[in-house]
Amino acid sequence: MFILLAAISAVICAAVEIRFFSRKKSFKNGAIITLKNLVLVEFLSLAAAKYVLKYPHFVSTEGSGTKEFIVFFIISLLIGIVMRLLSALVIGYLSIWEVKETEKKSKVAIRIISIVLFFFGCVLLFGTMWGADTFGKLTGDQVIINMMSPAEGSDTSTYITVVEGPVFNTLLLTTLFAFFNFRKFKIVYKKPRESKTVFGYGAKRVVCFILALAMLIGGGYYGYKGYSLEKLTNGYFEDSKVIDELYVSPKETKITFPKEKRNLIHIYLESLENSYFSKDLGGNMDMNLMPELEKLSYGGVVFSNNENFFGGPIEGTGTQWSCASMINQTTGLPMKVPAEADSFSSEDEFLPGAYTLSDILHDQGYEQTVMFGADATFGGLYTYYTTHGNVKVFDYKYAKENGLIPEDYRVWWGYEDDKLYEFAKEEITRLYKTGKPFSFTMETADTHMPNGYLSKNAKTPYDNQYANVIAYSTAQASAFIEWIMQQPFYENTTIVIIGDHVSMETNFFKHYNFTDDYLRTQYNCILNPASSVANPSKDTTRNRQWTNWDYFPTILASMGCEIEGDRLGVGTNLFSGKDTVFEEKGVEYINKEFEKKSKLYNKEIFMAE
Repeated sequence: MFILLAAISAVICAAVEIRFFSRKKSFKNGAIITLKNLVLVEFLSLAAAKYVLKYPHFVSTEGSGTKEFIVFFIISLLIGIVMRLLSALVIGYLSIWEVKETEKKSKVAIRIISIVLFFFGCVLLFGTMWGADTFGKLTGDQVIINMMSPAEGSDTSTYITVVEGPVFNTLLLTTLFAFFNFRKFKIVYKKPRESKTVFGYGAKRVVCFILALAMLIGGGYYGYKGYSLEKLTNGYFEDSKVIDELYVSPKETKITFPKEKRNLIHIYLESLENSYFSKDLGGNMDMNLMPELEKLSYGGVVFSNNENFFGGPIEGTGTQWSCASMINQTTGLPMKVPAEADSFSSEDEFLPGAYTLSDILHDQGYEQTVMFGADATFGGLYTYYTTHGNVKVFDYKYAKENGLIPEDYRVWWGYEDDKLYEFAKEEITRLYKTGKPFSFTMETADTHMPNGYLSKNAKTPYDNQYANVIAYSTAQASAFIEWIMQQPFYENTTIVIIGDHVSMETNFFKHYNFTDDYLRTQYNCILNPASSVANPSKDTTRNRQWTNWDYFPTILASMGCEIEGDRLGVGTNLFSGKDTVFEEKGVEYINKEFEKKSKLYNKEIFMAE
């Protein structure tokens, strides 16, 4: 609607200019004036909506009413009028002479090159700014992997922020730059007895080229630093044998299951981190957003990176986004850029050389389901779970196909967590009734950025939507877990709960004035582990330097499995008390080496036949 209103304003302004100010009344001249107004008035009006009126969106008009539309239309008309007045004012003191001569091809080429350089500089600059504002610490490998993975099923709100952010800003500045660059004029200052050229045609060409180079270099440097692209170049151009030397093959390692196999319920809580606890608990809030989860956690095992009860995994290479976290915790490996491939997954395979948690459980006769409120095609997760362990995928698409939600139903990423938990209860009950040991994995979504999805059932005690979403979501999770505890299968079931990664909702942390000196970590808790590991010492659970890939053998140990050597992949069974690779060799060293190419990873895990 805003785009249409701006176009109407532009046409009105063009009509006024043609009727009252244009000396030439030809169709060609009228078309040029109309096109000029359409482009300039449109872009400047939308810029005013974004930066002056502070409208949250201009592509999506959801939440905007008649008042907003009227104000925007008036502003758009004023922009067209001001453009005309400024033009008249400038011409009163300066003579702007149109240059009519035909320009040499070499000079035209310079102008085109300038625009191309300027455009790519804007892409790098605004793309990095958007990434930092939207996701926080986003690295180059994450960007590349997401680009190479299936995007079907992703939430449209993120794409809207792309259009309204870097795409719009890039097109706006590039359009203005192109108008200035290609208009053939020189500016002459009028004096009583003489005139003096203050800005000639050649000078403008030079200035434009310098501006374009500055934008490209500045945008490139900002992007290189903002996306930690030095890490990405390591993955393409530097080799390391560290993963190859540390890797322990799960398929070749003796894993002994208990006589009575335990069920596993693995819950990934989207973007859930310990900072949401109050400061006295080790969080970074004045209030505790997760009181129900706090109470529940005291009955389980929490592995902390500090002296507090609540702590979590330290950020590792290839760990800090949803798909990566799942790969880490089920393969014992980082998720790395596939330096020698043109895609990360296909319909037929995803890390074909990995022997995963799902593979292990499948070979032990487990019935398995993974559940998402989104389309599991996103990020290649459908392929990952179906090709490793033949796991049943219960996602947004499955819910529609089986009549659980209407065909045209779509909330947030698919269906909201209120429905996810109800479906999960039914599916877990079905798994139990099969009579086989079962594994059920689920991932929530309501706490995903941007701003989270606030259920109509949620209370709103806080002045920030994301805080209210967190409070409601964690209360939901706690109620769901309490339901599990009341079921007949609970005695022989281990529940693993973890935030899939730290949150990317940067506006939340700005709102509550988070500082960089607080180390944000994922929430984690294991409830009802096997008796063999049920009471670990504080030395085993506190002040541990660990990350997501250590959860792979740790989960199996929590189910009562004995693992020869207590290491799988590059992960260490935390219950064993043995050093993790972070503790053995150092966090910085491991992360740096894991950024680099690994022959084993690329050839035997990623590209295995």
